[in-house]
Amino acid sequence: MTQDTSQESQFDLHTSHYPEWARLLARKYFTKTLIQFILHGNVRDLVRLEDFESGQVDYVGLTHFLAHELFAARDIVVFYDRAAGIHFLDAETKKDFNRALSGHDSLFGTEFARKRPRNPSQVLAILDNYFRLRLASGKRIACIIDYAETIIPMAEASMYSAEDRSAIVNLQRWAHDPLFLQHDFTICLITENLSDLNQQHVQSPWTSEIYIPLPEKDDRFAFAQWSTRDSSTLFNEHSDLTLEEFSQNTPGLGYTQLRTILADTLENKTHLSFKHLSELKKALIEEAAFGMLEFVESKNGLDDVAGHSEAKLHLRQAASALRQGIHEVMPMGYLVSGPVGTGKTFLITCFANDIGIPMVRLKNFRSQWQGQTEGNLERILNLLEAMPPVAVMIDEADAALGNRDAEGDSGVSKRVFGQIASFMSKPEHRGQIIFFLITARPDLMPVDLKRQGRAEEHLALFYPSTPKDRLELLRVMMRRTKIDLPEESIPTALLNGKTIYSGADMEALLTRAKFRATAINDTSNRVTPEILSSVVEDFIPPANSEEKELQTLVAVLESTSRESLPEIYRSMDRAEIIQRVNVLKLKLS
Repeated sequence: MTQDTSQESQFDLHTSHYPEWARLLARKYFTKTLIQFILHGNVRDLVRLEDFESGQVDYVGLTHFLAHELFAARDIVVFYDRAAGIHFLDAETKKDFNRALSGHDSLFGTEFARKRPRNPSQVLAILDNYFRLRLASGKRIACIIDYAETIIPMAEASMYSAEDRSAIVNLQRWAHDPLFLQHDFTICLITENLSDLNQQHVQSPWTSEIYIPLPEKDDRFAFAQWSTRDSSTLFNEHSDLTLEEFSQNTPGLGYTQLRTILADTLENKTHLSFKHLSELKKALIEEAAFGMLEFVESKNGLDDVAGHSEAKLHLRQAASALRQGIHEVMPMGYLVSGPVGTGKTFLITCFANDIGIPMVRLKNFRSQWQGQTEGNLERILNLLEAMPPVAVMIDEADAALGNRDAEGDSGVSKRVFGQIASFMSKPEHRGQIIFFLITARPDLMPVDLKRQGRAEEHLALFYPSTPKDRLELLRVMMRRTKIDLPEESIPTALLNGKTIYSGADMEALLTRAKFRATAINDTSNRVTPEILSSVVEDFIPPANSEEKELQTLVAVLESTSRESLPEIYRSMDRAEIIQRVNVLKLKLS
């Protein structure tokens, strides 16, 4: 027991200056049961490198950190990627490899010493021979394979070429080869997205995935201090933020992106205000997400939303809890449903203005290319993991998020569903990453996403059902379209409920009235009661009433609050509603 404790203390002492992911890799390697590691996540960023003896700090690329720090004691460090081919840390190793390659040529009749191959099947076969020779002579070896997704890509088994199959077999064989396991030998595969790799290899018990996260607040602060160590006065002259505030307001950014912002301030003397930093951060995160994430900004707040009093009350209470930092009382996510034109997206966009935390919209991440959809989603989720607290809006969620039972797309929708469902249900995300799933057809969404522990709170929005609600909605639309009419001049047809008008319908009517006022050459372009009445009389509702009825009824069935339902639906028998929904679905199909 004492010996084990001593070894543990020695390990902690010699790895205490490593990033946490590097400590995890080292700890797993020292179990002597794993030699192959898949590094994924923030692999294209810088890594903090601290000298154990002097304490001197630098920030270097990942492969540099692996070669010069983690594998500094190895006799041989070999690098490989498809573009650069095989290359080495030093000239002596290169010379030794060339000698071994000449022997390989003599034995197999090849000419690789004259021109080294770059394709995986040949390279891995050559390396296999070289590693076995040098391990037998007692050498300690590390092999770093970058852009591993180009070596063993994700694809259907039937789509693999002979070269792909050869590469997969070689790497799987290396992972549990007795000779390799008995010696000081490590293989690191580097890729941004784990889902871009052959999943059979990823899920093998002989490989271990090591996730490299984006830097957290303390890491960003340490980097900012290091970056401004010789120019702190200059930074203070050109920044409204302290370094502490800078690190507090840059979640979701890597060291490279932080360096870009700091260099712009220090070298170009660009003034760094809170507003400028916010704009830069949003642009950099959207760029890192390849345009698949978009920050939601709104000039409107919940006070600008007409009707939906119960939903607004809940969201105001949620906003208050978030501003106070009381995250544990928040739902894991929301399902926002209701027929088209009820303002679902507008309501959540207005909430973003009151919430006190950033909100992003998940845009189309699906791709026609094999495996790219899952890789896109993994990239997005990794960014969200680094941005808490953050709210995530997914519009048309029934189409975007896939289904466990989906067929016909080679399993893409199933895998997308699995990724989203797993991410949404992590307990540590409660109140930190809040999903808003918006849809007019919640019945088309899988139950697993709508259950407690994921989209827990179901907000249902409906068309205004009382004269008071209709008047409130009309006033909001009149303010938006800048039309000023007294209440007594408003056509009764807009308020009596005989024709159901959504907010979008009312806005369209008022805009049409402004158009007509302009068309009759009224120099003031003023909408008169007569013009508005004529437009209302002329308006023919779209012929999709059954579709809207279906959307309304499925929203009623999904609501988790009886009080939020219009009076007409509170007392309705659910069996009758379900029967009517089934009839409508049959007619519309």
